[in-house]
Amino acid sequence: MSYARKSNSVKTKSTKDVFWLECVERIRDQKDQAAFAELFNHFAPRVKSFLMKSGADEGLAEECSQEVMVTLWRKAHLFDPTRASVATWIFTIARNKKIDALRRQSRPEPESLPWQEDQEPDAAEALELQQESTRLAKVIEELPDKQRDIVKRAFYGDLSHQEIAMETGLPLGTIKSRIRLALERMRHSLK
Repeated sequence: MSYARKSNSVKTKSTKDVFWLECVERIRDQKDQAAFAELFNHFAPRVKSFLMKSGADEGLAEECSQEVMVTLWRKAHLFDPTRASVATWIFTIARNKKIDALRRQSRPEPESLPWQEDQEPDAAEALELQQESTRLAKVIEELPDKQRDIVKRAFYGDLSHQEIAMETGLPLGTIKSRIRLALERMRHSLK
């Protein structure tokens, strides 16, 4: 194989890619506000435009782009340059934030509660709820460590499967499998 072919087959990072990576590293290591400002000024308008082109209205796109940038600031330590470029990572977060926002919007509003607002559940109902909560907490604590961690992140941390995968570095399929297995185990234990 000639040298020219070898050099063409190796993917090199552009100067901008290196710059964005350095910005993320400065945010991660030093909470560098200037680096964040650089990323924000470049990516926030592009993320908003991307979201609007993919069907989000302006308000939703603005809200999601703000959430994306907050996520970038808070979770810079989770970025793995071996898995994606900074731009790919940011736009993946944007896509996931949009999906989460649309899911929240499509959830039906709860209908009126079965009891009147001024009535509280009686002591027997309150005791039963407390006992069920205690049983559920015990069942969760009996899960294997790997499943328990994922379940807590999903249900107590209110994280999406994708966010858990990003935080843990585990494949999305592994996250889904562990949650499914944990729920099956919990369902069996609660019978």
